[in-house]
Amino acid sequence: MTDLERRYLRLLRAYPADYRRARGAEIVGTYLDLAAPDQRWPTPADAADLVRGGLRQRLRATGVTDLIPGVRLAALLAVVTATALAGVWATAELHPPPVGWGVPHVGPFVSLGVVTWAAWLLAAVVIAVAPSRVARWAITLALLLTLALPPVAAALDAPRPPLYVLLPQLVLGLLGLAVPNRPPAAFRLAPLLSALLALAAAEFLVGFSDIDGYYGPALAVLPATGGLLLAVGALLATGLAMGGDARGGWALVTLLTPAGFLAVPRLASGIGPMHGAVTFTELAVTAVAVALTGPAVLLLTVLFRSRRTATPQPSGQPCPTCGARA
Repeated sequence: MTDLERRYLRLLRAYPADYRRARGAEIVGTYLDLAAPDQRWPTPADAADLVRGGLRQRLRATGVTDLIPGVRLAALLAVVTATALAGVWATAELHPPPVGWGVPHVGPFVSLGVVTWAAWLLAAVVIAVAPSRVARWAITLALLLTLALPPVAAALDAPRPPLYVLLPQLVLGLLGLAVPNRPPAAFRLAPLLSALLALAAAEFLVGFSDIDGYYGPALAVLPATGGLLLAVGALLATGLAMGGDARGGWALVTLLTPAGFLAVPRLASGIGPMHGAVTFTELAVTAVAVALTGPAVLLLTVLFRSRRTATPQPSGQPCPTCGARA
């Protein structure tokens, strides 16, 4: 057995054991036939394809076939939310506090965050005009710039957006990488339209009240955005469920995690003192709790649905999978 074959077999563990026994040799043989003569490692595309296929088969085996389409629907909503927030924060970057306040600036901008928000707005344009593969690269670039912002700002001793602004952007972007390969044109345009509307709305509101950076707007915008995201998810879940489509329900459960991160400042204020600023420790504890709770709810939902699907039908009851009586 060659090293390449052994490595493909390791990746094949993503599939259920019964499926591996029945078709494992055929799958690995196909990849080996397509491999280059001197290839020693599976290509990243092959590895991702095997993992995706294994996950799909495991979900099919448990009867949770609507989970992946539901996650893809949640990914579309996450990208729309991320680009809308980028529009709001890009506007905030253009309106720093007055110089007399002694607040540090980065040129005419509030902080280095302007580079990150520009990358997210660029991603919205790319999603509208380019194939999904290229759009994922644009989202990945925006994610990397968001992730690099804190250490770069620390190294340059420059101001940056608060972590409770950057963290939900990362979570939304990571979920956004699961966008479908061929979304409808309306969904491809939605991130760009949401970004433009957010830019216009934020600029309009500046005329009534100075934004003065991130701290004031973030405490209002982030929880409201999280609530709106869940409300849209709930409406989709209800509408699709009326037609017997479970994708909306899975999308709603998936969106609990990013919505929770958007609400971190509000949730953290509930565990601190009645008056006074929220501390970093309270924010960190709340973020960890959200990071554990959201995926746990999704996992428990998957387990509940798989157990329910596996439950044998009582004698004389309709069989949901065959349309006959058991």
